[in-house]
Amino acid sequence: MSQAHRSDPLCDTPDPPTKQTRSKVAADPVPNGIWRTAAPAVLAAAWGGNHYSPMLLLYRRIDGYSSLEVNLFFAFYVLGLIPGFLIAGPLADRYGRRATVTAALALGMTGSVILAIFHTSVAGMCAGRLVCGVSVAAAMVAGTSWIKELSEHDAEPPARARRASLTLTAGFALGAGVSGLLAQWGPAPTALPYVVHIGLSALTVIPLLRTPETRRRGPGGRPTLRLNLHLPPGAWRRFVEVVLPMAPWVFGAPALAFVVGPALVAGQTGDLRIAFATLVAVLTLVTGASVQPYAPRLARLTRGRPGVVGLLLFALATALLAINAVVLSSLLAVAAALLFGVAYGICIVSGLAEVQAMSTPDSLAGLTGLYWSLTYLGFGLPVLLASLTGLAGYPVLLLFVTLVALACAVVIGASSPRTSYSSRRS
Repeated sequence: MSQAHRSDPLCDTPDPPTKQTRSKVAADPVPNGIWRTAAPAVLAAAWGGNHYSPMLLLYRRIDGYSSLEVNLFFAFYVLGLIPGFLIAGPLADRYGRRATVTAALALGMTGSVILAIFHTSVAGMCAGRLVCGVSVAAAMVAGTSWIKELSEHDAEPPARARRASLTLTAGFALGAGVSGLLAQWGPAPTALPYVVHIGLSALTVIPLLRTPETRRRGPGGRPTLRLNLHLPPGAWRRFVEVVLPMAPWVFGAPALAFVVGPALVAGQTGDLRIAFATLVAVLTLVTGASVQPYAPRLARLTRGRPGVVGLLLFALATALLAINAVVLSSLLAVAAALLFGVAYGICIVSGLAEVQAMSTPDSLAGLTGLYWSLTYLGFGLPVLLASLTGLAGYPVLLLFVTLVALACAVVIGASSPRTSYSSRRS
């Protein structure tokens, strides 16, 4: 494998297939574009995880939930994500990608049923969000690994990561956009968004059934739930120096954009606050999706350090939010959301490309689960900031987050652009 391929996963080109690889492909051909049959299920699962975000203000208005209770619902979502990320990889390796993604869809529909029926109950909302968290985590781990593997015969490594990250981003954006519009202007706003998600999820099962399995079923016996994180020499250093300091900001960016940003200007948006929160969420995610195709070019320009640019933009956006905590401008909230979207798009595809490049076939799902676990730490930022408001106001807290992001950018910038994974097999 060439040195450039090992160093810069976003801007590399695939090595020529070996005779053994060519024989395997010839014996077991996979149609071009077959990844598109798995993508709708992953998109639907992501839809089910994020369509709740613009409805937070709706629940506070209609059902009278307090800020503490709304944060509790989010905490249960995270509680579902954590075990989902940790066990989805081993289960996907043991039972296959299709079975795990199908289970994720079923869990997502179950979560939507619970949320639609028991939206007036704190316990029901917590249970529904917990189930949704497990669903999204399983789909993210197994689904993105599956899309990558289905793309290996017709796409270069950068495109494989982009296909997976764009599918997730599209699901997050569509879920927030459609559900937010239904919550603001549709009938039965606490139920209809979930009905739409259930119907969409059911439809994605049809193409899923004809998607080829890429992971052979493991041996009989009880499945192990231990993550396979075996990496080639040198890969862990790259993970610690580049992936680790970048990962929490991946979803930290949208969390600040469409949770903290709209909340700061809720008094200015009045009765349209749900629509405004929806607008900000969609702008953030659409911007993030739009910049992802340019990640390889950015990787070349930065000599394999696109995360530095992503974190600098994140820091700038957070500084704008700190200013907006004083001036309370809706336009400034939108401007910050656009910057957060660019930062999100750069960081999510860069981190996923790094993980896929350093993984072996056996460690792909496990390491992907670890990566997504780290990225979702960023969604705790709004809760953390809210809990610290007794010590300092939002302007000071957001400026502190800006400094931490800048420090992480320095760590990534100081990393070596060339890390050898000498024992990695193509």
